[in-house]
Amino acid sequence: MHYKLLSDRDLKAMDALLDSYGGAKAIQKKIEDMRGYEQRKKKAQDLGYGEMLDMAEQHVKHFPKVEDFLRENNITVTKKGICKTQVSGFQGAIPTSESVRLTKDNGTVLFPTEMISVVGLTEDYLYSGDLLTTLAMAENLLGASKFCSTNLVGTPLPEERFARIEKVTGEKFERQDLGNGISQIILKNMGTPFGNLGGVEIGNNNHLVYLDGVTRAALETGGNFYLNPSWSTIIAACYYAREIPNLSFKISMLLSTQNTIQLRMLMNIFKEYLRDDGTTPIYEINIGNASTAENFIQCSRELEESGLPKIYLAAHLRINPDLGMADFNWTESAFKVLDAGCDLTIKYESDGEARPYDTMNAYFLTDEERREKGALIGDVIYHKCLRCDKDAKDILVRGHETEFARVSYKD
Repeated sequence: MHYKLLSDRDLKAMDALLDSYGGAKAIQKKIEDMRGYEQRKKKAQDLGYGEMLDMAEQHVKHFPKVEDFLRENNITVTKKGICKTQVSGFQGAIPTSESVRLTKDNGTVLFPTEMISVVGLTEDYLYSGDLLTTLAMAENLLGASKFCSTNLVGTPLPEERFARIEKVTGEKFERQDLGNGISQIILKNMGTPFGNLGGVEIGNNNHLVYLDGVTRAALETGGNFYLNPSWSTIIAACYYAREIPNLSFKISMLLSTQNTIQLRMLMNIFKEYLRDDGTTPIYEINIGNASTAENFIQCSRELEESGLPKIYLAAHLRINPDLGMADFNWTESAFKVLDAGCDLTIKYESDGEARPYDTMNAYFLTDEERREKGALIGDVIYHKCLRCDKDAKDILVRGHETEFARVSYKD
């Protein structure tokens, strides 16, 4: 017997949430309207971030170019297996700005094409201009192909946010009053201030809180790519974004896919809620740290043979010290994957060195702490970019096409 992944009640609640923001077409248009640099910069200036963007505009003019590196080293791309570069931990505007400055000062670093941020979508982060300015630097100035924001259901929010979702959907959310009009979903399995493993615990109907936060962020900033940490939110996102073609999701390392059995579970979810054009809102899947190169290759081939649209697979090459085993290094496995002709996104949670704020704890600082420590976090990001640059250049030398941010290419 085949059981539906979503009940009629689930569908009705998500449809109501979607309609409360004007429907899919209105959301799609607002996202597109908010993605232009001039629109973002004007709004950022009004919120006090104009000088930061002015500085970033000057810094990116001095970034080195891929074409020069290829020419100087007499490199020709000859092999199958395309590599995308990705760095995690772009924790808001100040750390991102500092990493851009340090990269400019270095003068040799080819910047990654995908950037990940694990900052809870608090009122401050979302509406103060912090996220908007980060996206302006990442997507408009650096030319990142993807900037991934994160919505964690344990993020404290104004009580009115929860009350609105309840009124719209007819569902109830178990939450606690934190005072000053702020509430938080009650999470029973606390591992961080935002819940077990940073948000995997999506109990009851809390996937609606996840979707609401994503929608508000997309409308406010034009951000169109979001980390997805649980099975239920993956299913909900696949349905919710079917008619919003410019909204997509990355499946988090907090869920990840450790083996082909889990991959097949995901593929069944994708197939259940494909868009009318045959695409899926899922853009990328993290293959878990336990996976071997051989398992990654099998996942890649099964996905390719599935008939599903192109979905990218990522693997951590380095992880921060409190995320997994000491001295984790997947570089040789990455070479095996690429040499097998499989595409691979190389991801850096760390540069592999123990340094202050190169920990998951840095993902759960308050807005005030994150700004105060912004330069230190920016230095961590910079060192991740250094490691990514080194490994990516080695992959280029080995003859594989390797993708960087647009700023790393000549016009």
